[in-house]
Amino acid sequence: MPDKSISEIAPDARRLFTKANEAAQRDNGDYAIDLYCQVLSREPGFLECRRLLRAEQQKKAAKGSSGFFKKMMSGAGSSPQLAKAKLILSKNPADAMAAAEQVLSSDPASAAALRIVADGAMALDLPKTACFALESMVDHSPKDKALLIEYAEWLSKSGEDTAKGERALQELIRTGGYDGDLSQALKNLSARTTMDKGGYNAAETGKASFRDMLRNREEANKLEQANRVVKDEDVTERLIREYEERIQKEPANLKIKRELAKMYSEKSRFTESIAIYDAIKASDAGNDPTLDRAIAEVKVKQFDHLISQVNPFAADHADQVAKLQADKMSYQLDECQKRVERYPTDLAIRFELGVLCFQAGKISEAIAEFQKAQQNPHKKLAAMNYLAQCYSRRKMYDIAARTFQNAIKEKPVFDNEKKDLVYNLGCVLETMGKKEEAIEQFKLIFEVDASFKDVGKKVDEYYSAQ
Repeated sequence: MPDKSISEIAPDARRLFTKANEAAQRDNGDYAIDLYCQVLSREPGFLECRRLLRAEQQKKAAKGSSGFFKKMMSGAGSSPQLAKAKLILSKNPADAMAAAEQVLSSDPASAAALRIVADGAMALDLPKTACFALESMVDHSPKDKALLIEYAEWLSKSGEDTAKGERALQELIRTGGYDGDLSQALKNLSARTTMDKGGYNAAETGKASFRDMLRNREEANKLEQANRVVKDEDVTERLIREYEERIQKEPANLKIKRELAKMYSEKSRFTESIAIYDAIKASDAGNDPTLDRAIAEVKVKQFDHLISQVNPFAADHADQVAKLQADKMSYQLDECQKRVERYPTDLAIRFELGVLCFQAGKISEAIAEFQKAQQNPHKKLAAMNYLAQCYSRRKMYDIAARTFQNAIKEKPVFDNEKKDLVYNLGCVLETMGKKEEAIEQFKLIFEVDASFKDVGKKVDEYYSAQ
């Protein structure tokens, strides 16, 4: 269900929308709000209507009293509507959004109601509507890191103007100091802006003119070639030569240096790649955890390259591969541990270390890291998922089940992440011998995605045995 323009909505909704606009022009705000809500209940993806509704809601709020008592009473009155909206969000996001708008009609700054509108829009695949709701939340909570990162991600998905998101991220980094997650979000958003300026976004939507397509064509082609996953041999070598020449002319251009380091790595020129990263680390810009991560990724690639070069016909092929894989895991654990010590407050690195410990079978160590990493709102659910799996590995099945259940409560939208949590809970309940409770979890997934993992088989076997 994509976001819609006025030309794409149903005729009856268009007529209601016209009446709502007329009521707004006559300064009949309450009637306009009621009509706009009716339109959105039929066309939840009609963003222009939602914007006009929000404007009327804010105008109404500005006219009313802003006293503490009035706000308290308004909040108390909206609680049942919010509770209803949260209850139906996963199964009927459109109705949940409609209920949330009723709350926003009395309190347009309600973070809980805006959250429901955003989550409902995400569930219905309405990226622009989701961005609109998240933008309002950011306006009221500009220092909420997790919210800001989420807003940036949805701006990238929606194709909306990224300028406001970039400014908000830059301001939080400026006032709060360096943060790896915020910096990465800003880089991702800036990349989206570059693509838009190069005409890619317009080309994707079919709205680009011939002149738009030609604008910055040479630079756009270079960007595309540099970031293409599978590169033609000659193109990659030509780009490497070109970037080597540019570095001679622009020795302070860190972006070019990092791009060159990436291309060296892709061409298995690992020593040269690491040398560039080491040089950047020795500069004033060296206190950047993403550099340490980049160096680690190159060295892991180097291990993978060595593994691929082992003679498959050698008598000790399996032993050689096993040793290299063990050396690779040992390096990853040691390197990530050093990064944790260097950046002790970066919980994203602790999450990364937890995953490595989990993969290495160091379950106690993994539990300790995931318990800390879950304090990062951006990693919370993923950390809880791993934590529960760790408890299960330790045969602490009751704690594992409770952790999965708590994580599921945090996730109103039934996306792949929630399916994975529900599936893992079902597996733990199976192990505990709670077959009926387990099959209820699998059926929840089956109702929305019968092809997810082996839930189709599990549900079929259950009913066949009846």
